[in-house]
Order: sequence, then structure tokens, then C-alpha cells
Amino acid sequence: MTPARQDKAARAAAALADALASSTNSDDPAPDPTKQKQKQDREPDPHDVARQIVLRQLAVAPRSRAQLEQKLAQRDCPADVAAAVLDRMSEVGLVDDEAYALMLVRSQQAGRGLARGALARELRTNGIDDELAQQALASISEVDERDRARALVDKKLRAMHGLGIEVQTRRLAGMLARKGYSPSLTYAVIRDAIADAPEYLPD
Repeated sequence: MTPARQDKAARAAAALADALASSTNSDDPAPDPTKQKQKQDREPDPHDVARQIVLRQLAVAPRSRAQLEQKLAQRDCPADVAAAVLDRMSEVGLVDDEAYALMLVRSQQAGRGLARGALARELRTNGIDDELAQQALASISEVDERDRARALVDKKLRAMHGLGIEVQTRRLAGMLARKGYSPSLTYAVIRDAIADAPEYLPD
């Protein structure tokens, strides 16, 4: 064997020995501080990640704290990180369940015509506690609720021209019940609306 081949064989044997030694060594190599720092630099701060998730959610629409907690949990955000971020957001007024509850009540009552019963369910579904829910619902008076029910009935009644009074009453009562109005208010409003608009009854 030539000296060159001997040298090459020696290097190969040494490399194989090193590889075998590495594979049988159970001790992990000492971590490289430089590589560790680079890894840390690449990994985002979980608080920053949570903060960005919350801000993106709030940019789309107002949210309750419970809704934001649920979204963070879905994104595998640690509970302590979520709590810290939401606490800070509450301190600066970006997360405010009292304001959210009042906004939801007013918008749903005006837009969808929901009564307090249905609004209470909406608030509960969105994670608003009972005390804040009652405060928000108190912003709607009995007069407000009756007026909104009457507006709904008047609008619906115009599309029911010629139907019998029993059919009109049944359909109007069903509509108001789905929106959370009480039976007593429902039938009082329907009775008054039909009495005030006899032109919508069959000839």
C-alpha cells in the first residue's frame, strides 16, 4: 500500500472511530451559548404574540375578555401569559367588559330589535358576568322595549295584508317571542297594532 493510501485509510479509520464514539456516548454535548442566543432571538416573545392576537381581534370588532381568552387558548397561548396581557389591555381601556356589554345591548336592541330576555342570553353567551349584564340591560326602559316591539309589528304587519287576524296574530307573536319579548307585552302590542291598522285585515 502506498503512503498516500495508508494516510487516507488512517483518516477514514479515525473518522469511523469518532463516529462510533459519538453514537455510543450517552452524554449530551455542552450547549453552545452562541447558538442558544440565536435560537432565543428567533423565538418570539409569547407576550408579544398574545398582544398581537388580541389587537387583531379588537381591530375586527369589540370583544369581551372571555371571548379574547377563548381565542388565545385556541392559539395555544399559556394561561398566565393570556392573563397578563389581558390585564394590561384592561388597564389601558382596550378591554372593557362594561363598555362592551352596553354597546352590545344598544346595538342589538336597535338593530335586531332584541328584547331584554334575548339580550341577557347574548351577554351570557359572550362571557359577560351577571352584574355587568344587569347594568347594561337597565339602560333599556320598558317604554323603549314596547316602542321597539311596536315598530317591529307595524313593519311586519304591512307585509301581511289580507291575512286573517288569527294568522297575523300567530305570526307576529312568533316573531316577538324569538326576539325575547314577554307574552304579556307581545299580545298587548299586537292587539293595539291591529286595532290601529284595520286596513291590513281581510275585506
